[in-house]
Amino acid sequence: MSKLEPAPVGRLQLIDRILGKKAEDSGSAAAAPVRRASGARRIPDAWTRFDRHPAYESMLVSKAASQRLGLDNPFFRVHDGRAGAMTRIDGRDYLNFASYNYLGLAGHPQVDQAAKDAIDRYGTTVSASRLVAGERPVQRDLEQALAQVYGTEDCVVFVSGHATNVSAIGHLFGPKDLVVHDSLIHNSVLMGIQLSGATRRAFPHNDVDALDRLLGDLRGRFERVLIVVEGIYSMDGDMPDLPALIDLKRRHHAFLMVDEAHALGVLGEKGYGLHEHSGIDGRAVDIWMGTLSKTLSGCGGYIAGERALVEQLKYAAPGFVYSVGIAPPLAAASLAALTLMRAEPERVARLKQRGQFFLRQARAAGLNTGLSQGYSVIPVILGSSLKAVRLSNQLFDHGVNVQPIIHPAVEEKAARLRFFLSSEHTEAQIVETIGLIQQLA
Repeated sequence: MSKLEPAPVGRLQLIDRILGKKAEDSGSAAAAPVRRASGARRIPDAWTRFDRHPAYESMLVSKAASQRLGLDNPFFRVHDGRAGAMTRIDGRDYLNFASYNYLGLAGHPQVDQAAKDAIDRYGTTVSASRLVAGERPVQRDLEQALAQVYGTEDCVVFVSGHATNVSAIGHLFGPKDLVVHDSLIHNSVLMGIQLSGATRRAFPHNDVDALDRLLGDLRGRFERVLIVVEGIYSMDGDMPDLPALIDLKRRHHAFLMVDEAHALGVLGEKGYGLHEHSGIDGRAVDIWMGTLSKTLSGCGGYIAGERALVEQLKYAAPGFVYSVGIAPPLAAASLAALTLMRAEPERVARLKQRGQFFLRQARAAGLNTGLSQGYSVIPVILGSSLKAVRLSNQLFDHGVNVQPIIHPAVEEKAARLRFFLSSEHTEAQIVETIGLIQQLA
C-alpha cells in the first residue's frame, strides 16, 4: 500500500477503537469525506489529519499490540534527580543503565557551580545568534579547550548534537559530491546527507576493504568525497580502525569525519577519544564531531578541525548562523566537565575497568553482547522486540532501569537491551544485574 493511500477499513476501525472514537467521526474509508482541491484532484480526508498520518497509525497499532500482551510502555518514564548510576522514579531508587553520564560528571558540584556562576553573570540565554549579536567568553573558552583535546586549530559549538551533523554535512557538501558512511551510522548523519543533496553510499560495518573497493569504483565521478564513521558505535559499542581509514582517505583523496559522541571521555588514557586510543595525531582527521550531552554534562554539539573549516561553518552553516548561541550555563557546565576530565584521568580508567568487567561477566553468563568491546556501550542482544521490552519491564520491576532497543531502530533479529556504563557503577551492581538477566531471560 502506498503511503499516499488511505489505510484499509479494518485497520482504521482498530485505530478508532484505540482512540475511543465513533465510526461516524473517524474519517474511516467508509465514512471519510473526499474533498476536491482547486486542481480537481480528489483529496481523502485522511490526508488532512494528523491522527491519520501513517506513522501515527503504525505507532497506535504497536501500542495496542503491547497492551494486549500486557507490556508496560518502558519509554518516557519520569526521573526525579540527576542522571547517574542510580536514579529515582516514582519515589523508588533504581540502578540506572540508561544514562550517558559516562564519567559521573553530571551533577558534580564543580560542574553545577560553574553553571550557576554563568547564570549570575550572563543569564540563562544569550538571546540571539553569535554571528549578529556577539559572543560570551565562556563560549569561546569551551571551543578552544575542545580544540586542544583534538590538537586542531579551532572548534565551533552548536546548540544541538543532532543538528551539528545535519547542518555541517548539509552545508559542506552538495549534489556533485559523494558521502560514504558505515552502515550503522547515526540518523543525524543520514539527515545531513539528505539535506546536502550529495550521493549517499553505505559500506558494511567496519569493513575497510569494502570501503576501499567502493571508493575505487566511485571516487572519480564526484568532486568532494566524505567518509563518515563513529568513534564508538552507539548501538554496538565497537569502534573503527582509524589508522586504516586515514590511509584510505589519503589514497582516495577524500575527507574523513569521525562522530565522537560516545567516544570523548571514554577512549584513551585521558579520555581524548579515538585519536588518543589509536595513537594518531588529531590533525590526521579532517572533521571531528562530538556532543556536549554525554561526558561533558551539557547540551549541544561541536565540530573541531582546521580553521578554514570552522570559520566556514561559523559564517555560513544555517544551523549555526540562524540559531541562538549556546546558553552560557550549558557552555560553562561543559567546560567545567572537560576540565575535570583532564584533571582526573582516574575517572576514565575506572569507566574502562567497569566496562570490561561488565563484558566479561555478561559473556561468562552466556549473554550475546554482539560486537561490543567493553567501553561505554554494551548491548545484550535478544533477537526479538517482544523479548527486549518484556525483559526491560521485568528488570525494572526488580529495580534496574535499562532501555530496550527495538525494531525499526534495529533489525528485529538484533533487538536488544542497551547498557550504558558509568565510572560510578560498582562491580557489585554489575554482578547483581547480570544475575537478574540470567534469572529472568
